[in-house]
Amino acid sequence: MRASESRLIEYTMRYGQEVDKNEQANDYDCQCFDTKIPKSSITSLSSSSQCRILNNSNSLRKEDDYFIMHGVRVQKKRRSLSPSDTNGQIRMPPLVLLHGYANGALYYYRNLIGLANHFSEIYSLDLLGWGLSSRPSFVLQNKSVEAAESFFVEALEQWRQKHCPMDGKIIIAAHSMGAYLSIAYCEKYPQHVQNLVLISPVGIPHVSEEEQHARITQRMNTAVFLTSPFRMQLAKFIWERGCTPGIILRSISEERGRAIVSGYVKKRLPAVECEDEQESLIDYFYTNSVLPGSGEYALNRLLKPLAIARKPAVYRIPALKVPRVTFIYGEHDWMDHSGGMEVQQMCEDIRMNKQPSDGCTAPKINVIIVPNAGHLLMLDNWKEFNKSVLSAVYGEDYVKDISP
Repeated sequence: MRASESRLIEYTMRYGQEVDKNEQANDYDCQCFDTKIPKSSITSLSSSSQCRILNNSNSLRKEDDYFIMHGVRVQKKRRSLSPSDTNGQIRMPPLVLLHGYANGALYYYRNLIGLANHFSEIYSLDLLGWGLSSRPSFVLQNKSVEAAESFFVEALEQWRQKHCPMDGKIIIAAHSMGAYLSIAYCEKYPQHVQNLVLISPVGIPHVSEEEQHARITQRMNTAVFLTSPFRMQLAKFIWERGCTPGIILRSISEERGRAIVSGYVKKRLPAVECEDEQESLIDYFYTNSVLPGSGEYALNRLLKPLAIARKPAVYRIPALKVPRVTFIYGEHDWMDHSGGMEVQQMCEDIRMNKQPSDGCTAPKINVIIVPNAGHLLMLDNWKEFNKSVLSAVYGEDYVKDISP
């Protein structure tokens, strides 16, 4: 996986030159790095969980008392001041990018340099249990939603403490499952988040049991191999038993596995036209999936079939003590943007009915749609995606006359 990561970092620099032809690769500091996370901080892990530590040689070391969170750090060496800088003092917190399910830090390879022109630092992280971060066996104290969320939330907080001042803030921009987990982080550690950007987030709307059943029936009826009631129940059973894409890929030959991933990437990402770039993505996705399973097993702990949250975020976001939350969806996203619109309306209603003496109120919500993009909008239309992130953080006026 390190080889495919290195190739995608090369593309990071190439896309940076598309932003500004005058910029050179040596104008940016782009480094992969590992951060030690104390095992004791991941309190939701059971004592019976086997330790799987990936060090620089990719070996497993059970004796260590820490996990590793892997990431990429990008910083422009010479940068102009952002709107939040005063007298040369950088005030804007670093931007922390979090990936979605079965993805990794380098899924933002097209975006890193362009965004680095507008922030003091960019961090893109492999969540614990994914990518080149440690992969402890996902044996938790219990099977609750809270235990599964805590696995990721506490690791992220330990990472923040290592890279930001204890009283410092970060800006989080997170995709899909990572967006859902970032909401859980903001619930527990709102004092450390200045701005939350939810990129095509999973788990927003509340769906009744009746509606869920209707959706499953409709989805199954469109799949030729799942038309019978027995097969529909079988599919639901497999989900509840925790079967993941990684389990399937690890159970078949590498040739077949790579063919499946290749078909997925080519179908889902037609915007990636360069064959070498496409192959680098395929290799990154495949190797990420066939490494020992860990974070992937949170899937059915957090979600019901069809990506319906067991603990819907539509009711959680209005209670966040974070000043601003922005939803970013692709125009052709399979995540329904009506979830973001519903949260926006709920928060507006709360603010209108709240008295000043009531203290804390709901966050300000914005919803942005990126044209010509689907769920993987950071790759589908990376220039407009970058502008959307900057608009979420700095405001619409900031992005009118800038390069992405």
